[in-house]
Amino acid sequence: MTRSSRPADWSGHLPADMSPASLDLAAGGTLPAAWVARWRALGNAPVLRDTDGSWSSAAQLLDATADAARGLAATGASPGERVLIAAAPSASLVVAHCGALRAGLVVVPVNPTASRRELEAAIVGGSPTVAICCTDELAGWARAADPKLAVMTPDIDPGLRSPCELDAASPKDPALIVFTSGTTGTPKGVELTHANLLAGAASVVTAWGWTERDRLILALPLCHVHGLGIGLHGSLLAGSAALLFDRFDPESVLRESEAGATMFFGVPTMYERLAQAPGAARLGRVRLCVSGSAPLSVATHRRIEELCGQVVLERYGMTETLLLVSNPLHGERRAGTVGFPLPGVELRLDEETNEILVRGPSVFHGYRDRPELNAASFSDGWFRTGDIGAIENGYVRIVGRAKELIITGGYNVHPREVEEVLREFPGVADAAVVGTPSSEWGETVTAYVEGPESLDLDALEAHARRELAPYKRPRLVCRLDALPRNLLGKVQKERLGTPDGPA
Repeated sequence: MTRSSRPADWSGHLPADMSPASLDLAAGGTLPAAWVARWRALGNAPVLRDTDGSWSSAAQLLDATADAARGLAATGASPGERVLIAAAPSASLVVAHCGALRAGLVVVPVNPTASRRELEAAIVGGSPTVAICCTDELAGWARAADPKLAVMTPDIDPGLRSPCELDAASPKDPALIVFTSGTTGTPKGVELTHANLLAGAASVVTAWGWTERDRLILALPLCHVHGLGIGLHGSLLAGSAALLFDRFDPESVLRESEAGATMFFGVPTMYERLAQAPGAARLGRVRLCVSGSAPLSVATHRRIEELCGQVVLERYGMTETLLLVSNPLHGERRAGTVGFPLPGVELRLDEETNEILVRGPSVFHGYRDRPELNAASFSDGWFRTGDIGAIENGYVRIVGRAKELIITGGYNVHPREVEEVLREFPGVADAAVVGTPSSEWGETVTAYVEGPESLDLDALEAHARRELAPYKRPRLVCRLDALPRNLLGKVQKERLGTPDGPA
């Protein structure tokens, strides 16, 4: 059984000129078609700044993406076939990505820092016809994995051109296969359709009041849905300017904030570094800062507000669903929560487990070639996110992952609650809590804290005793210089070993 948890009146949190009844998340049919209409309307307006500072106008993107589509067609790739793209952020990557979608091809984005094993796994799982690689090493690995692959750089050879039908994909056609980060197990191929991509971008463009007047600081990798599916896709749909960076640098972000940028999307580790940077108050000049991909601690949220008056908007989503929930643009943004379901999203909690179940136009239909997993992941049309949630005065709060639940002495412990308490302690930059096997307790609550050698673990233990029930307190604590993380800053708990003993 499930119960509805959608707020009664989302309309109060939409921009003033919007209403739920007026929303059509499928307007334009597909994301490429919507982009083309926007680019034609904008003409010579600058919409994309490359990492070297050079600009592309909407009209230039319109022509360049059409040429890229024809270049990919010249390799023999047909609509519905896959194009693997392993490249660092650049205008060339954007053009190749958009060109592939305009040609009806399915993009398989891969981290450009991937190992040979990871790249080979994506090739085996995605079965691409073409591989676009930004380094000779990646290109060599791709050729070795599949000698039949057409391998090229993001700067598609202008001599390659074949006629192809542009923007002919249907909303139900696959557009993207993204392999999950693997923080909870073997990476899975998430297949998103053109309709999914359009709905996902349209929901945040609407809810965040994203317009042609905006300038987005985009320092996220373009191989995950945070930077690609929301940052890039949303910016192109809104017709705003996207400022590309090949890496995150606090001073660059603050300088752009001071120079007139209006939006910044980041992960919690970026906000922690911004809070420590000289002149952090400059971040207060942008109209909207968004955090996602991992939980933003209440302490960091409050510190950013104290430093520059910026109330970070935290949101929640998954590779499988794009964005689902967001704190409001207009209204209170509550630290420690992810806000309300976005337009078009239905959200429920399982009555027995409080697992978050969702459905809506941005939710995918299943994992590639994993029928047994798909059967377990959906319940009467609702996708089971694997996240445990709570609803507090209409605001959604993520309690933790179902698979991370620790059962110790018969009691259930959600790691996130313990982690939040540990992060409050001075000197603790971050914390990760897991269950380790125990013959006495079944599992022992075990904490890994990121902090300096001088961190007082005895005082930390005393802090935990004051703030947590006895069964929730970590019995084992290990200090690390840095927790293991993936490209988006998510802690990789499966890489944590067992501490040598209690703190």
